[in-house]
Amino acid sequence: MRSPCVRRTPATDLASHYNRKVQLAPPDWFVIALYFVLSLGIGLYYKARAGRSTQEFFLSGRNVPWWLAGTSMVATTFAADTPLAVTGLVAKGGIAGNWLWWNFVAGGMLTVFFYARLWRRAGVMTDVEFAEIRYAGAPAAFLRGFRALYLGLLINSIVLGWVNLAMVKILEHVLGVSKVQAIAITLGMIGVTSLISTLSGLWGVLVTDFVQFAIAMSMVIVLAVFAVDAVGGLDGLLAKLEALDRVRAAAGQPGSVLSFIPAPDSAWMPMLTFLVYISLNWWATWYPGSEPGGGGFVAQRMFSARDEKHSLLATLWFQVAHFALRPWPWILTALVALVLYPGLADPEAGYLRVMLDCMPASLRGLMVAAFAAAYMSTIATQLNWGASYLVNDFYRRFVRREAAERHYVLASRLATVFLTLVSAVVTFYMTSIAAAWKLLIVTGAGTGGVLLLRWYWWRINAWSEVSSMVAAFIVSVSLQLVWGLDSDDPLGFAWIMIVTIGITTAVWLTTTLLTRPEPTQTLVAFYRRVRPSGRGWAPIAQLAPDVEPECEGWRNLADAAAGCVLIYGALFGVGKLLLKQTAVGLVFLLAALAAGAFIYRDLSRRGWHVVAH
Repeated sequence: MRSPCVRRTPATDLASHYNRKVQLAPPDWFVIALYFVLSLGIGLYYKARAGRSTQEFFLSGRNVPWWLAGTSMVATTFAADTPLAVTGLVAKGGIAGNWLWWNFVAGGMLTVFFYARLWRRAGVMTDVEFAEIRYAGAPAAFLRGFRALYLGLLINSIVLGWVNLAMVKILEHVLGVSKVQAIAITLGMIGVTSLISTLSGLWGVLVTDFVQFAIAMSMVIVLAVFAVDAVGGLDGLLAKLEALDRVRAAAGQPGSVLSFIPAPDSAWMPMLTFLVYISLNWWATWYPGSEPGGGGFVAQRMFSARDEKHSLLATLWFQVAHFALRPWPWILTALVALVLYPGLADPEAGYLRVMLDCMPASLRGLMVAAFAAAYMSTIATQLNWGASYLVNDFYRRFVRREAAERHYVLASRLATVFLTLVSAVVTFYMTSIAAAWKLLIVTGAGTGGVLLLRWYWWRINAWSEVSSMVAAFIVSVSLQLVWGLDSDDPLGFAWIMIVTIGITTAVWLTTTLLTRPEPTQTLVAFYRRVRPSGRGWAPIAQLAPDVEPECEGWRNLADAAAGCVLIYGALFGVGKLLLKQTAVGLVFLLAALAAGAFIYRDLSRRGWHVVAH
């Protein structure tokens, strides 16, 4: 039976929605309340364990199994903002608009096979702490403190801001309230999330992430089914999108909404922009969740894994689930929104319009709970991760060096509350989720080379990292404020990336060669601790002949390449099947299956198909 989708004229702003509040029935409110009670119960269950030490609070005692750590990574990147942002990307550029984030697959595979085990060997609490085991002296201390505040406070507040903004948009549509009222409600939700995070530490975050991901993923699949059914099934959707393509072509907009690759003369993604995505973006720029070589909350999960095998497998599962399993329910709903509401001034809101118009009222409570789950899983991680930077890498390192563990746990809880309040202010002034994504990408452009090479080239020093961060920020901001380039414009984004990466790379390479290397004692200690490949560490390896370095570079590279085939094959294969291109879809899926078998066989030869417990 076709779902009761009501076709409405496109709204040009949210005001038309305020007179159309969703009436949630008592069962809906019961479901939502039950979800919050369950989350709070998990927090209370892990309270005593989290209070033992900062190791327990931030890393779960380094005893997390791969499936839980990996699912937590996926849940963190599946925030309430993600379906909305994907809807906006599809509205502007069709399916191929998702290359803004699809391009990070290659970098993710490098993290899995080249860096996950190294991070686990490092034995640090945060990736910022890494600075003082890789580098020495005042530059290392400065880098650690600077990155703790820059990433933990400034960048984390922007991330929290856009996640909050998505929830605000949801509340504006679902409840028909103003932005200020929605922010106030969101603060209440953050309060609950903050309470859970401050009570339970990472264990509570991990377990609630697992539950939240199951709820959120189930409901976005249900919504996609109702949405597609509302426009006549897949056949009806494809027919309407082909008609839309003809209308766009007549208006001088070449290419198809259904194409996986943008047209060469596309206005929304010129070929230059697409080439920047696939050739530069994935390795040269820093972005939360897709840091070159791993970092942030991804690194935190690697640190918390039981051992190196769990670290690698957790990161591999994250990449597969993140890129190959999740996107199509969002994309299908976004395509339906494009058909039903082609004139929305805020394309990201199309996802919510589909939910309100096409989903039966009996399921809206579950859908609201799903959005709350997606939202809270990300907020909980960002608060815990950001607090770890502020406390472990700034307060404990530079302000109060000798105190009891309980003191630092209390400081961690206070830092969590502080981040909550700062994020609310950022949310008020933010307007676009996808624009915030792009802003962070260009701000971190050019720093990726240092982050990748610091593990494999002994000559990298603290000033290499400092100079890359400063150069990237100054160049990208200057290009936007002085030269007038816009990161939200496709060509503007491409040129900002090219120029920023080029200048930043030249700056940090020059700085590296003109400054002294790190002290030999520091480099030898790092080499013994992490055991990276001996090729880039030849002068240091000679000083530690008893250390057996990593010697599986070519096998790791082959596995990384196979991982890219696995993910793109599964992603495109499922997509082609949904678009009724069965033969092509099966070819992609067979390629993905072959690549998966190759990785499994190689890891089995290393003895990693059986994971130690």
